Formats: sequence, structure tokens, C-alpha cells
Amino acid sequence: MTFGARLAKAIEARGRLCVGIDPHPALLDSWGFTDSAFGLEMFAMTAVEAVAGAAAVVKPQSAFFERHGARGVAVLEQVIAGCRERGALVLLDVKRGDIGSTVQAYADAYLDPSSTLAADAVTASPFLGIGSLDPLVDTALVHDAGVFVLALTSNPEGPAVQHAVSADGRTVAAQVLDAVATRNADADGPGSIGAVVGATIERPGDVTPQTLDVNGPLLVPGIGAQGGSVEDVRRIFGSACRQVLPSSSREILRAGPDKVKLHDATLRAAETFASLA
Repeated sequence: MTFGARLAKAIEARGRLCVGIDPHPALLDSWGFTDSAFGLEMFAMTAVEAVAGAAAVVKPQSAFFERHGARGVAVLEQVIAGCRERGALVLLDVKRGDIGSTVQAYADAYLDPSSTLAADAVTASPFLGIGSLDPLVDTALVHDAGVFVLALTSNPEGPAVQHAVSADGRTVAAQVLDAVATRNADADGPGSIGAVVGATIERPGDVTPQTLDVNGPLLVPGIGAQGGSVEDVRRIFGSACRQVLPSSSREILRAGPDKVKLHDATLRAAETFASLA
């Protein structure tokens, strides 16, 4: 089954929500854990046990595991396995972007089922040229995995690149979305290549709900603690709302370390977006 089909099935069963696991030092401290590989493991596996049985997708942020070295990466492997055991799809937030054999190596690490870090999908940066991601996308499709390509992000530095206008008169963001749509054009059912579009962005003029309709999933970070709401999603995405996968991290993780409260926060967040088309 393709990633697009698996995601549609997961959303139907569990609702339209991606929960991020972002074990940064301040959250470890707020949960009473040390900023160490041991504290990381305690935090991450508590989150997995609480949310992975309720959310359609769980999104570990790789950087917060990598900062603890080999032991941190070993915890990330546990997180991926633990989420799958509980029925959640795993979207590994790595935002990799490179060229040639290097991007192929990233693809092998994160999308080849023989790797202990293999996820259902990854995030990727297209700003070395959208074509530079071809090996990553090709590998994903071979293994029925997915790729979410950054298109319009909410960070203040993003518009300098993403709103820039190229020689053909289109913004970089519109070109990225068009490339994603092209990759999904021949999909039998929902496409497996998605785009990342923040819940608090201002759209450039050539990005419309029609442009955002890429026949694939739209990962929408910025929900909750960053200020994004259901109303923002409707305003930005319009008729493309049916493709939206809202992502929330801090708003849900604040409920920890109590597993019941974390689980309930996940269910409430999913219910918030149940009204989207």
C-alpha cells in the first residue's frame, strides 16, 4: 500500500492530526528529566506510549535525538519502532536537502526498509533546486514511503526565499507546489509526495487553494502553541483543506509527563480538526 493510501486510511481511523515529538532541553526539564540520553529516552518513550495509539501520524524531530550522539539515535530507533507497534505512521522530521549521491544516502538511511531508521515519510528541503530531491522522491516511491517538501514555512526568514520571483514570474513556493503536484499526477489514489505549508503564513499572490491542491498531503505545522487555528487553516487552504494534516507538538507535549493527559490532549486536538473537509 502506498504512503498516500496508508495516510488516508490512518486519518479515516484516527482523525486528521500529526503529533510532533520534540524533546528539546526545556521540555525535558519541565517533565522532570535530565538533558541526557537517559532523560531523552524517558521523555520520548513516555510520549510514544501516550500518543502513538491515538494519533494518525507521529513526527519525531531528528535533531533533538542527534544532539545526544549515538545513544540519542538509538532512542530515535526505539521511537520509530514503538510508534509502528501502536499503529501510528512515522514522519521523520529531518529536513534534509542535498545533491547526487549524498541525497541518495539520506534516502537509503530514512526510507529503505532495511535501515533501522526507516520511516513512513520524511521532510525535505528543496532549496538546492527541487530536482535535487529526485533521488529521495524516487526512493520513497519505490518503497511506498512519502516525502513532505518544504514550500511555505512560518519562520520570518522564509519569505526571502520562498516568496522570491523567478524568471518565469512565479514565486519559488509556487514552483515547489507545482513540482509536488506533478509528482502526484499519475498516482492511483492519494499521492505520496506532500508539501509543508505553515498555519500562520501569508500566501504570495500566486499560491491559491488551487495551487495548494497537489493531490497529496499538506503538512501544516504551527498549530496550537505557535498560534495557528482551524480558522487559519480554512483561510489559507480553502478547498484544499481535505488534504491538510495539522501538526502540533508543544501544545500537546505540555500535558506531560502524565500519559493519560497526553493521550487526552491528542484526542482533543484531533477532534478540533474533525470539521475540515
